[in-house]
Amino acid sequence: MPTILRVRGFRIGFYQADLWEPPHVHVRRQSGDAKFWLDIIELADARGFAEHELREITRILEAYQDELLTAWRSEEKKRGNGSGENSGG
Repeated sequence: MPTILRVRGFRIGFYQADLWEPPHVHVRRQSGDAKFWLDIIELADARGFAEHELREITRILEAYQDELLTAWRSEEKKRGNGSGENSGG
């Protein structure tokens, strides 16, 4: 998983193979792994994180949402997976 951002011990990135899905990131730390949707920051799946960690991750993703969406859409364009706009949700 290419890392886009590291904040407060969280590693945030996405898999290029996931570009067919709506924009999202995977967040990892020793204690857990989570997937968050990016268009509207929303938890999709998580394991190993405490509730307070998920709230902290949500705040981080909200702060960097534009940067993360730009990285996602840039990768989409490089891979030829569409116009960079998301039709799903």
